[in-house]
Amino acid sequence: MTGFLDILDLVLFLLLTWQVLYLFVFAIANLFSGKSYFPTAHRKRRFLIVFPAYKEDSVIINSVKTFFKQDYSSDFFHLVVVADQMTEEVCLELESLGAHVLRVAFDNSSKAKAMQYAFSKFSETDYDKALILDADNVVDSDFLDRLNNCFDAGADAIQAHRKAKNLNTNVAVLDALSEEINNSIFRRGHVVLGFSSSLIGSGMAFDFNWIKNHVDLLKTSGEDKELEAMLFKEHIYLTFLDEAVVYDEKTAKVETFSNQRRRWLSAQFYSFISSIKDLPKALISRNYDYADKIIQWAMLPRVILIGLVFLCSILTTLYLWSWSVKWWILIFVLALSLSFSIPDELVDKKLRKAFRYIPILGLKMFFNLFRLKGENKKFIHTKHEA
Repeated sequence: MTGFLDILDLVLFLLLTWQVLYLFVFAIANLFSGKSYFPTAHRKRRFLIVFPAYKEDSVIINSVKTFFKQDYSSDFFHLVVVADQMTEEVCLELESLGAHVLRVAFDNSSKAKAMQYAFSKFSETDYDKALILDADNVVDSDFLDRLNNCFDAGADAIQAHRKAKNLNTNVAVLDALSEEINNSIFRRGHVVLGFSSSLIGSGMAFDFNWIKNHVDLLKTSGEDKELEAMLFKEHIYLTFLDEAVVYDEKTAKVETFSNQRRRWLSAQFYSFISSIKDLPKALISRNYDYADKIIQWAMLPRVILIGLVFLCSILTTLYLWSWSVKWWILIFVLALSLSFSIPDELVDKKLRKAFRYIPILGLKMFFNLFRLKGENKKFIHTKHEA
């Protein structure tokens, strides 16, 4: 029995250690990032701005109104709202603000369908670049100028820095924390080491012709992961533009958080299953961005990783303390990784109070692992709490 437990302990340790070390390496790299500077662009590019909006009457007007405050000349961008099952009153107000409203009522709504419909309305010569935003997203007045300068410097695709615009509940604080850790490890840290950034789902900017020619290939609710695979298979580098901030409304309730994460987990799982066969070829062809993405998709959610490492540390301490030393070292490395990734602005009383919700969210995430089937095909609307 001891021999079996010894092997089980070693296998679990190796399975979790590579994931902790992955986080640690990119968390350390994040500490060496600096402000990006791009000179003023030689010309203004024409942008198509797309807001997919499913029953988003409560937030879309403010987002559109704010976006029209851009310093960028209005002659060089066109804002489109794909209004899926929204009231005529809101649609008319959006049009009065200057938005181009596409009224739709899809049978099975999704962001991918909204994007496909929007890009089908324009020809390849209409625009230079395209920007995808969520209905609740708000940006600063210099946002398009920053994107244009970055594209002018040679960027092919850009992920902007998405951060929280609300910290009104404990769950929202943890959601914001999770996003900033992702920014540090999977975006900022990756770029420092020469890898592409990850996409988030909004604040994504692409070459207009590229996205128009690829958007019809989207088939799941994990459209950002599908887009990543397409970009990296074609060796297109994805830049993280840290100074271009997209303010995003964070999930305020436990159940909403759980449903959202279940969809994300499902999209990640099926992305990994469908792409694992490409890993050897990606490594042989030196397509390190795509190989890194496949490895990234194989990782456990952080809250589950934390829980498993901590549980193994406790159990081995109780069973045979000599086995536990390596586990406590692993916890220390994991804690360092996360502490290096948390921005100072989030470290306050709200965060300390929110920590008590981590076990609840961890359990929700764990049970979500057994409810993934078909979730990547579903569209789960995230409701906005007042």
